[in-house]
Amino acid sequence: MSHACSIVERYFGHRGNELLIGGVPVSEIVNLYGTPLFIYDCSVLQRKLELLRRALPAGFKIYYAIKANPNQTILRYFISQGCGVEIASGGELHQAIAAGCSPDLILFAGPGKARSELELALEQGIGQIHVESLQEIDRIVEIARRLGVQARIAIRVNPDEEAQGGAMRMGGNPSPFGVDEELLDAVLERVLTEQVIDFRGVHLFTGSQILDYKMLLRQYGKALEIAKCAASKAMMSIHMVNFGGGFGIPYFAHESELDITQFGRELRPLILEAKNRPEFERTTFMVEPGRFLVGEGGIYVTRINTVKKSRGKTFLVVDGGMNHHLAASGNLGQVVKRNFPVALLDKLDEPPRQTVDIVGPLCTPLDVLAREINLPLAEIGDLVGVFQSGAYARAASPLSFLSHPSPPEVWVNDGEITLIRRRGSYEDIFNDLPSGSSDAYQGN
Repeated sequence: MSHACSIVERYFGHRGNELLIGGVPVSEIVNLYGTPLFIYDCSVLQRKLELLRRALPAGFKIYYAIKANPNQTILRYFISQGCGVEIASGGELHQAIAAGCSPDLILFAGPGKARSELELALEQGIGQIHVESLQEIDRIVEIARRLGVQARIAIRVNPDEEAQGGAMRMGGNPSPFGVDEELLDAVLERVLTEQVIDFRGVHLFTGSQILDYKMLLRQYGKALEIAKCAASKAMMSIHMVNFGGGFGIPYFAHESELDITQFGRELRPLILEAKNRPEFERTTFMVEPGRFLVGEGGIYVTRINTVKKSRGKTFLVVDGGMNHHLAASGNLGQVVKRNFPVALLDKLDEPPRQTVDIVGPLCTPLDVLAREINLPLAEIGDLVGVFQSGAYARAASPLSFLSHPSPPEVWVNDGEITLIRRRGSYEDIFNDLPSGSSDAYQGN
């Protein structure tokens, strides 16, 4: 069974040859909103959240990482389920507030927080700012004094090499992320001398897209070790340990699913042992997943508009591409292009009969959604689906490239279809121009 078919069987289902999303035939959704578009199945998000909650030890808090997918409906869903929100910019702070998230359930991480963003966060009274440099601490102190507020902070730590891991490493080496572990004592001395700072704990996030649960366990053990050292230096019980995100999903055929259940079994004794220590008797443990919660619930759907043969090779040219889904094109961190799970959504039961490349409509050879993929015989009008597209897809893509309208987003919940972001229009492209400027050029 292909990777795409296994995803269909696990999360979506089909009726005859056609994909069902939340019980709705994909053609019904496409007939309403056209292609290309993103479709999200609420039941998949719910399933992943429940799976994570069952795996984590009792008392763990879950904060949804907005960067994975900032759509307001998705944010409101996770907030309604009792999740907090992790942000990495002032724009994401506005998104979280607009979605109804209580400010005290917002965490702010990121290596380049602007002064204006820090000021906004302190004015809003968010739960915590996770600091990543001494300069950032200086800025926070200055702003907090001026505003007459206390700044609740945690220190993000860049650990030594033993905690490295993940498809995208964010720690263990020289890094813009976090305070180097060997400098933690000096940073704590600075933090603990400031009356306007309320030191809450530590944050360890060294990589993303981790599929080996044993690697996660090593990183959690390292985080507890660092937190214990911080508690000893501060002579206090740690209020919070943030283990970050990092939970991966299998994008490619050779990858295995993260064993989140076994991870939870082996994590429990580690947390129980920590809870029995005075440093952690009042500690809240938290994680901040994004991709794990939303990635598998989204599908990018495009339509074939040309079937072209060139020197013995067949190209399926579809109406959307890397401008909407940069990650699927391999241009968001892949060194060697590997195909996301892809299928013809209206020919799921038909056997593969041809090897093709699927390319988008852009004038660049980089606009390739799949290379050398085996599919049923494809025709103009067939629907192509790119699975695992709920996270870092639309939100991580160059939507303005070549000025195609941006794709809409659709939410399916128990058979009910809702448009949650409209399709962009050509008029939207000119919204940044001064009035009358489209007629300003009068050249020969």
